[in-house]
Amino acid sequence: MKTYQKLIALSGTMLVPVVQPLHGQKPEKPNFLVILVDDAGWKDLGCYGSTFYETPNIDKLASEGIRFTNGYASSPVSSPSRAGIQTGQYPNRTGITDWLPGRQAYEKPCANDRWISPSLPEGMSLNKITIGKYLKRAGYKTFFAGKWHLGATPKYWPENQGYDINIGGCYLGSPHLNIKENDHGYFSPYGNPRLEDGPVGEYLPERLAQETIQFMTKHKKKPFLAFLSFYLVHIPLQGKEELIKKYQEKRDKMGIEKKVEMNLNPAWAKYATCGGSYKERLIQGDPVYAAMIQALDDNVGKVLASLKQLGLDKNTVIIFTSDNGGLSTAEGSPTSNLPLRGGKGWLYEGGIREPFIFKYPSEKKKGFVNSMPISNIDILPTILAFAGIKPLQGDTIDGMNLVPYLEKSNYPERKLFWDYPHYSNQGGFPGSAIREGDYKLIDNYETGKLELYNLKDDVGEQHDLSNVLPKLKNKLFHELQLWRKQTHSKTMSPNPIWNHEEPAVQ
Repeated sequence: MKTYQKLIALSGTMLVPVVQPLHGQKPEKPNFLVILVDDAGWKDLGCYGSTFYETPNIDKLASEGIRFTNGYASSPVSSPSRAGIQTGQYPNRTGITDWLPGRQAYEKPCANDRWISPSLPEGMSLNKITIGKYLKRAGYKTFFAGKWHLGATPKYWPENQGYDINIGGCYLGSPHLNIKENDHGYFSPYGNPRLEDGPVGEYLPERLAQETIQFMTKHKKKPFLAFLSFYLVHIPLQGKEELIKKYQEKRDKMGIEKKVEMNLNPAWAKYATCGGSYKERLIQGDPVYAAMIQALDDNVGKVLASLKQLGLDKNTVIIFTSDNGGLSTAEGSPTSNLPLRGGKGWLYEGGIREPFIFKYPSEKKKGFVNSMPISNIDILPTILAFAGIKPLQGDTIDGMNLVPYLEKSNYPERKLFWDYPHYSNQGGFPGSAIREGDYKLIDNYETGKLELYNLKDDVGEQHDLSNVLPKLKNKLFHELQLWRKQTHSKTMSPNPIWNHEEPAVQ
């Protein structure tokens, strides 16, 4: 029998779409495919404005679903953002506020640092209720493939956090590249304790996509959660030779060599924390990075094509996003997020604004562009709503169920928050931020200044309005302080060896 979409009300307020068979049969539970990219910036896809990278498969996904233009990560770096996705909580509630184990595990504070960063847990607490745990309790088969980065030891890894199957999820924040140890990064042998090596030279994204396809094929008759977490496009930069050649030729045709690609001496770099080689990329044009973006797109395409071939596309909710902004200010600076300011490791828009795409069975709008501000902490409650699962009593969920607003131009105004009490590897400063409506306030711990921007008029955050709109600045700061108190945000301690140099205005 042909199925149709129906909206049913839960608790009188929450609208939940389900696939409802005719003749009074039980509703068919939807499947879920979550595709998470590592370090992909807001402008790294064609459907978000890139003219150098080619992403036809992801662009098609956007044209068939809902594309958010104000989608955010809950942190400018990996581990906190991933904890936010898995729990639906702001990262400071999980205790994971920096990538694990954090730079403090390798470097002591230097004289440029005004503060000492707070300590981090070994991993995400097993008491947290993840997406995997929720769906597993509801009878779903749960699968995780790729980057996890939420714990140093196996007890914190996906198989102990609600996922029946774990392919490649471990302590690693990036593919391990150490030729002396015979670990070849993105090419097998991988040196990954949760991923059996493939044939020599096998490419990691292709392997993860194939594992996901095999899982969906095997479990197509039961509801499932497939969480495909690509290691792409995190460094090390490694692409397939034929794709690198393609983009080198494209780069030459576009005359990129003749343009100024980098700001080699950004003003803030002089005062950035110790270590690191800082430069800002101004133009997308790195052929290896472009090859990795295309590999991402090719393998997303393979997974989506298999979903359709299996006849599962009519009953699968697909969510696509990235964990933080594109790497644009350090570690090779392979991409540009312009017109957004900053990148990975920064509280400016380039560090936290993300591509965010939803596709689900619907007879309504396709290719709808939604400007509602959302966060990756919204993924968990939205999945629960699609599945008709009520949150467990006592489980704190900060995210919002997006189901009632996915296809609407009118939406409630909400506040979004960020807390990053650390110095990033990319030159970013410690601080916290709030967005309410079109306005965003940043509390810069390093300079001690409040910065206020109107994102509608100034998406590049070039015009600080803190002195122009003092009442609004004070209102947002009060709300930010209250939120930090309510969520038990960590505090930084004074650095006794700080050189007292006045930091540059970031």
